[in-house]
Amino acid sequence: MPEFKKTLTTGHLVLFGLAYMAPIIVLGTFGVLAQITEGHVAGAYVLALFAMFFTACSYSQMSAAFPVAGSAYVYVRNAISENMGFLAGWSILLDYLFLPMVIWLIGAVYLSSAVPAVPQFAWLLAFIAVTTAINIVGLKVAYAVNLLLMAVQLLIVVAFATLAIHYIWGDASQSFWSLAPFLDDRDQLLPILIAGAAVACYSFLGFDAITTLAGETLDPQRSIPRAIMLITLSGGILFIVVAWCVQLAHPGATFQNADSAAFEIAGNIGGDVFVTLFMIGLVFGQFASGISAQASASRMLYSLGCDGVLPRLLGRLGRFTTPVNAIALCATVALLALMMNVTTSTSFINFGAFLAFTLVNLSVIGHYYLRLKRRGGWDALRYLVAPALGALSSLWLLISLDRTAIMLGSAWLALGALRLLWLRLGNKRLALHAGGDPK
Repeated sequence: MPEFKKTLTTGHLVLFGLAYMAPIIVLGTFGVLAQITEGHVAGAYVLALFAMFFTACSYSQMSAAFPVAGSAYVYVRNAISENMGFLAGWSILLDYLFLPMVIWLIGAVYLSSAVPAVPQFAWLLAFIAVTTAINIVGLKVAYAVNLLLMAVQLLIVVAFATLAIHYIWGDASQSFWSLAPFLDDRDQLLPILIAGAAVACYSFLGFDAITTLAGETLDPQRSIPRAIMLITLSGGILFIVVAWCVQLAHPGATFQNADSAAFEIAGNIGGDVFVTLFMIGLVFGQFASGISAQASASRMLYSLGCDGVLPRLLGRLGRFTTPVNAIALCATVALLALMMNVTTSTSFINFGAFLAFTLVNLSVIGHYYLRLKRRGGWDALRYLVAPALGALSSLWLLISLDRTAIMLGSAWLALGALRLLWLRLGNKRLALHAGGDPK
C-alpha cells in the first residue's frame, strides 16, 4: 500500500501556512473590518492574535503528542473521546472543505472585474483545474509555486504599507504614532473590537492546517509545533502593522465600496499603476492560498476516509502518493461556487473553525493535565491555564458570529450528529454479524 513521502521541513510548513493565510488578505478584508470596528482594524487584529495565540499553543502541544495527519479530529479523539473527536473533525471539515471554494471564488470575482470580457465561471474553473493538477502532482511542486506567489504578494503588502507611511508623513494633520487604529476613549469600544476580531480570525486560518501534513513531514514532533507558532506570530504581527499603517492613511470607515476599499486606498496612496500591481498581488495571494487550502482539506478527508468515518475511497493514495480522490472531492465541492456568492459561502466557515479550536484547547487539558497528570507550576500554566484561555476565547468568538453563521453552522453540526449516530448503529450491526452477543 503506498504511503506519503516525508519531504517537508519546518520551512516548507511555514510557507504553506502563510500561503494558506494569504498575508495580502489583511488588505482584501480591510474595508469590511473597518466598518465593523468603526475604524479600529488594528485593535481587532490585536484581540484576534491574543485569542489565536493560546489556540496555536494548544495545537503545538497536541501535534507533538500525536504527530499524525488528522488535526483536530485525531487530537480530540485521543484526548477526550471518539464521539467528540468525530464532531471536532466534522466541524473543522466545514472550514477545510469550503474554504478552498471561497478562496477560488474571491479570486474569480476580482479577475472578472478586471477582465470583464472573460466570464466569472471561466476564471473559477481555471482556478480549480490548475490548483487541483498542482496538488495531485505533489507538495514539492506546490511548494515551488507557493514560494514564487508568496514572494510577489509580500512585496505588494510591504509596498502598500510603505506608501501608506509616505502618505501619512506628507499630511501634516496626521501623526504616525497615533493609537487611534487600536482604541479610543468610548465606553462601548470592546464589544465592537470583539465583533471585529471574530471576523479578523478568518485571516489566521492556516496555522492549524499544517497539522494535516504530518504524514509528509520530516520529524513532525518538532517541525510542526515550531511552524505553528512561527506562522501565528509572524502572520499576526504583519496583520497588525499593516492594518495600523493603512488605517492611519485612511482614518474612519467611510468607503465608496467596503468590499473593495483597499483599491480605493491604493489609488489614493499610489495611483492607478499601483492599483494594478495590487490587483495582481491579491489574485496571486488567492491562488497560493487555494493550493494550500486544497492540500490541507484533502489530507483531512484522507484521514477520515482511512478510519471509515467517510467513504474509504477517500483514504487511498494515487500514483504520485497524494490523496487524489480527496483532492478531486475538494475540486467538486468548489463547483458549488458557480451557484453562490462570496457573502453566502463565507458566512459559516468560522463556525466550524472556532468550535474545533475550542475542543482542541480542551484536549490539551484532557491529555496532559488530567490523563498524564502534568500539574507542576509551569505545567499547570501550559496545560491548564493557557488552553482554558484559548477555549474561552474561541467560544467567545463563536458566539460573536452573526446569526446566519451560527444557524448554518448548527445545521452542519446536526448533520454530523446524524452521521455519527448512523456510524454507531452500523458498528452495532457489524458486531452482531461477527458473532458478538450484545449485553
